[in-house]
Amino acid sequence: MAVTSFDATTSLWREAAPDDERGGLNFECAGMVSGHENEVKCAAFSPSGDYLATCSRDKSVWIFETDKSFEYECVSLLQSHTQDVKFLRWHPSQDVLFSCSYDDSVKVWAPDGDDWSCKETLVGHESTVWCLSFDPVGARFATCSDDRTLRVWAPGAAAK
Repeated sequence: MAVTSFDATTSLWREAAPDDERGGLNFECAGMVSGHENEVKCAAFSPSGDYLATCSRDKSVWIFETDKSFEYECVSLLQSHTQDVKFLRWHPSQDVLFSCSYDDSVKVWAPDGDDWSCKETLVGHESTVWCLSFDPVGARFATCSDDRTLRVWAPGAAAK
């Protein structure tokens, strides 16, 4: 589990021994990733589990390669947004990342050789894009915005 913070870090948590007295799950901090200049707004693990992405008010998206020992390495720093990045969501079955921003856009990121690059910029909202959600198979996704609209998209197609 990844927990974002106002101190520009993301803490990494793993399941620990169960707490027999209280029942339920028990977690312990196993590590931390840092690098952002401002508060981290969102973190998300890829469906393969190979990557953790974080985004921040510093207009950047960081992609870390995961490791069982919780020693995560940054493999890409993505800086195409012109305003705060508010939210991240991975495609449900592919290592393709979507980022929502205060710049009224959604960026689509994918591996490009040994790095990551912006494959598409989706525009159509007239204000901050706050969130994005996929259908279960990833055929469509919806975005919501401060412009009080909801847009339904098909990856690779214009907004509907």
